[in-house]
Amino acid sequence: MRSANLLNDFAFKYVFGEDCKEANDALKSLLTVFLERKVHHVVVKNSELVKYYSKMKNPRLDLLVEFDDRTMVDLEMQLRQTQDHLPIRFSYYLARLHSSQELEGKYYGELKETIVLVLFNVNLIDNNRMCNTFTLKNEEGLSFVKETEDRMKIRTVEMAKLDVNKPLKEMNEQEKMIYYFLNCHKGMDDSKIKVMIESDGVIQMLEKRVETISDDGWKKIIEDFRKLHENEERMERQLELEEAHKAQEEAKKALQEANKLSQEADKKVEEADKKVEEANKQVKQMVRKMYEDGFSLDQISEYCSLNVDEIQVLIKS
Repeated sequence: MRSANLLNDFAFKYVFGEDCKEANDALKSLLTVFLERKVHHVVVKNSELVKYYSKMKNPRLDLLVEFDDRTMVDLEMQLRQTQDHLPIRFSYYLARLHSSQELEGKYYGELKETIVLVLFNVNLIDNNRMCNTFTLKNEEGLSFVKETEDRMKIRTVEMAKLDVNKPLKEMNEQEKMIYYFLNCHKGMDDSKIKVMIESDGVIQMLEKRVETISDDGWKKIIEDFRKLHENEERMERQLELEEAHKAQEEAKKALQEANKLSQEADKKVEEADKKVEEANKQVKQMVRKMYEDGFSLDQISEYCSLNVDEIQVLIKS
């Protein structure tokens, strides 16, 4: 079993983002399959990230792709759920990509379409669709702009929703490509991969690209990149720990405040009980004095708003 794995960020972006015809053809095939539109010509705007990533402190290996009609696509392979929730993160990426267009001296109608296309290996969307497209809509699903004029889209591909046991002949092009992404590291040891390599032109193209990252040199690069991800994960765990400590301190403070309020409430209840007790004592003294002064029970009852039975209890107590 070979080491090349397209679920590795760097391997994925090398296969599809290197400045060569083979990578460009593979990229066009991927975009055609997952955007469900024919792609004739694309240019990777940041392919230098692949070549020079090792010189960068914290490389961001997304692929910024521009179509011949100047549509911009931010292509991401995202494997980990992080502290910064993915839907929020990619909404930000879409806004940043859309606002990067030069508009000085132009009409807003000249803005070109921007798409964030992200492949996940986790389930995020609560439906059974592997591929979902999100645009600007209101609470009832009404589009903010006409579909033909919608310039901003997020396209999600949830690879974890693939039924890997589904017969190959029943898989569509999206399912086949996802299956290849998930299992290409098995090579010909996987029966479905073997059949696809032998019979599917697109998969054959991807296989040739994957084979170029199977030698020892690429193993080291991918291992280095894995270590970089591990360092990022450690930093994220540290952030999570700090957030947990912060939440713990806030909870302690809230508990202390609640205890303080509870103590104050108990004190007020105690003071109220004393006042009630004192008032009852005064009423009792007054009832006894009136009785000793010759007032009848009915007179005392009318004056004190007590019934005769209550007055008798006070007199005898």
